[in-house]
Amino acid sequence: ICMKLILNSISYPHRAKELKARLGSILQKPDWSLPCCKIGKHRPTLEECLKWKESFEKLLSSKYGLCAFTAFLVSEFSEENIAFYFACEEYKNTKSPAKLSAKAQKIYDEFIGSDAPREINIDHETRDITKANMLVPSPSCFDMAQHKIYMLMAKDCYPRFLRSPAYGDLVCQPKAGLLAIALKVEKAKRAQH
Repeated sequence: ICMKLILNSISYPHRAKELKARLGSILQKPDWSLPCCKIGKHRPTLEECLKWKESFEKLLSSKYGLCAFTAFLVSEFSEENIAFYFACEEYKNTKSPAKLSAKAQKIYDEFIGSDAPREINIDHETRDITKANMLVPSPSCFDMAQHKIYMLMAKDCYPRFLRSPAYGDLVCQPKAGLLAIALKVEKAKRAQH
């Protein structure tokens, strides 16, 4: 669901507000239970949440992790980074060479151009190289900009996400439940002796 919201917000800029509204309301809940992370009765397990701490790649490869990280970026008003990253991923997978040019222009206009509504934070050199790449769009024309945004998220946003109360709530709530079970087991053992 989160990935669909991200991609829809890329394809339809007016949907960006919907993404902010949907994910923004998630952050208002004290227990930070993510509706988009609840599929049926399932939530991310403690083990899965702890794996997110191992690496940024593990966070992004988890559907729940991506959802939680996206919600965090929305709370920091920097969701354009994850939207741009996945727009580039989708763009690179474009099979039709005829569609490359139109898709490249759409991404450029939305995230990189001087009047981009969701302008990403990249240096002038990267912006100029990307602009030059637009003359002959190829699947790799956004690689430098995408790499810069990936590194920005990995080195800046990701560590803040791991220190955030939102992530802390995800890893502490299950622990509290496990601790309560462990205490009950210990109490039962003592009662038997």
